[in-house]
Amino acid sequence: MSTPFPLERIRNIGIIAHIDAGKTTTTERILFYTGKVHRMGEVDDGAATMDWMEQERERGITITAAATTCYWQGYQINIIDTPGHIDFTVEVQRSLRVLDGGIVIFDAVAGVEPQSETVWRQADRYRVPRLCFINKMDRVGADFWRTVDMIRDRLRASPLVVQLPLGEEASFRGTIDLLRGETIVYIDDLGTQLDQRAIPLDMAQEASRWRERLVEQVAATDEALTVKYLQGEEMSQGELRAAIRRATLRGELVPVLCGAALRNKGVQPLLDAVVDYLPSPLDVPPVEGVHPATGQAETRGVDEPMVGLVFKIVSDAFMGRLAYVRVYSGRLENGMAVLNPRSGRRERIGRLVRMHANHRQEIERIEAGDIGAALGLKETFTGDTLCHPDHPLILEAIRFPEPVISVAIEPRTKADQERMEEVLGRLVEEDPTFRVSYDADTGQTIIAGMGELHLEVLVDRMLREFRLQANVGKPRVSYREAITRPAQGEGRYIRQTGGRGQYGHVVLELAPLPNSQGYEFTNRLKGDVIPQEFIPGVEQGVREALESGFLAGYPLVGVQVELVGGSYHEVDSSEVAFKIAGSFAVKEALERAGVVIIEPIMRVEVVVPEQCTGQVIGNLNARRAQIQGTELHSPGLQAVRGLVPLAEMFGYATDLRSMTQGRGTFSMEFDHYAQLEPALAERVVGIGRV
Repeated sequence: MSTPFPLERIRNIGIIAHIDAGKTTTTERILFYTGKVHRMGEVDDGAATMDWMEQERERGITITAAATTCYWQGYQINIIDTPGHIDFTVEVQRSLRVLDGGIVIFDAVAGVEPQSETVWRQADRYRVPRLCFINKMDRVGADFWRTVDMIRDRLRASPLVVQLPLGEEASFRGTIDLLRGETIVYIDDLGTQLDQRAIPLDMAQEASRWRERLVEQVAATDEALTVKYLQGEEMSQGELRAAIRRATLRGELVPVLCGAALRNKGVQPLLDAVVDYLPSPLDVPPVEGVHPATGQAETRGVDEPMVGLVFKIVSDAFMGRLAYVRVYSGRLENGMAVLNPRSGRRERIGRLVRMHANHRQEIERIEAGDIGAALGLKETFTGDTLCHPDHPLILEAIRFPEPVISVAIEPRTKADQERMEEVLGRLVEEDPTFRVSYDADTGQTIIAGMGELHLEVLVDRMLREFRLQANVGKPRVSYREAITRPAQGEGRYIRQTGGRGQYGHVVLELAPLPNSQGYEFTNRLKGDVIPQEFIPGVEQGVREALESGFLAGYPLVGVQVELVGGSYHEVDSSEVAFKIAGSFAVKEALERAGVVIIEPIMRVEVVVPEQCTGQVIGNLNARRAQIQGTELHSPGLQAVRGLVPLAEMFGYATDLRSMTQGRGTFSMEFDHYAQLEPALAERVVGIGRV
């Protein structure tokens, strides 16, 4: 193995954007210019290196995040190319959790699109510094300045323009570098021959104005440069570049570059910007975690004992189970014994590999700040921490959204029946937003996911990868139940059988939580009203009662449960008795808590020709939509934004095509849960009870 790169020369970056903004195309160019591949694969031809799954190549979209490593100007760049479709948002979330920096790509015609906003918010949550790359500058309708304004207005960011486009639409031929004060023109079709020349006279005044704006923005983020700026002193390229880097790392500025990846223009300066402005592992604060025994918060620097986070599990047909790991401190080595503090189990690393899409290169170790994959971890799952057995630490796990759509699935033959549980288990390991449950009333297996496309791809994988034949039902909305007012419930479980009996008694208070998210359990008892060893039993009974629902069997969410009273018997009490008593108390409280059915509401953006806008809005209103507004998307096209119940969006793609002669497109993502209208709720309750 080659000598490890110094930490200051490593960049862990993700490429994130709305679907069709050009993420995979840009990644292919990066691999070509860094010498990782010798021929650029095209998404449209189904030949992209990073889109290696059959389903990705057929559909022309990215489904799973693919990792690779390349080298530029003496720097090692670990790249994760993520999907843009909202159904595969899990891939973006878990990638951002372990990355140090990001490139957010925008379509110069469409500007900031709905999924762009989603990934931006996710990057904000994980405090990931990022660059903006305005792609497709060669397309008709491309508008660099409109996109910059949208970044400022819609994303509440501070864009720092470091390049100006040279030409636009069909005449786009290069960029003006405001820091260097020169023009980069691409001479050949492959983009390998760059001509650096003086700024054309007709652009000199505009370039001068924007360079002054750049200096002013950068100086405002740095005290020393502010003094220089106010005194009218000239600042060097090096000073400005260093200040831009510091401001980017703090999240105060977002450098904006432009190009046309498909036409091989603007990618090399983007690589330079990754090196110049995005963080190395040394620029990231020490990772924070919790000691599993004491519950105390701890931090761990790169030179301390090994700790890493498993952010993805993949079932590889040739190598078995691969666990993708980001190592934050120490080093992970072949044959090393590691501790999984969540389960308390020790496991041994079989082999370590560096990934290039679906190709693997065996390595001896993964150093701090690096990303790789490990084989041999049988009891480790997405979000688990791996650490040195003598220095345990649990890192913050990755939180994933709840599924919003489900279908029933049945094996076609007895042989398929025997294999189905194993196949579904492997898919659940890989994808934390994919859920499997068993409906005892109907005897059906129910699979749930983030959208129709998500489940369609998973079923397709069952058929192709695992050779599992199955019949799939129609999609169903994943309704939930929620309470509307606080209520108290008391549960007693007393059994006398002649010998030792059973005794459990609890009093619970339920209250609604905002945003209908999850549930919280709090023990408010003081002293020994109920011994501590019985409390987990109460919580388990509460959880099971909420999961089984009250009105129609849908899980209850957004519930705060507080244990406020109860009693125990010194001989007859047991954890099982308190589990049953907890369940009884929840059911009694729900009788008075005003339980309602809630449904998933989707944030929808429909882009249509202007002449079709009225018809499309009318159709959305018929689907119970709340129209939030319309705006000019690009010349001749309007964007209609609104909130629509998921139940009304099945089959919308077909209707939209017929209304717009195939020219309309739409995207949607989950926004929130809302109470279902009483008349519709009655119908849903009837279906749920069948």
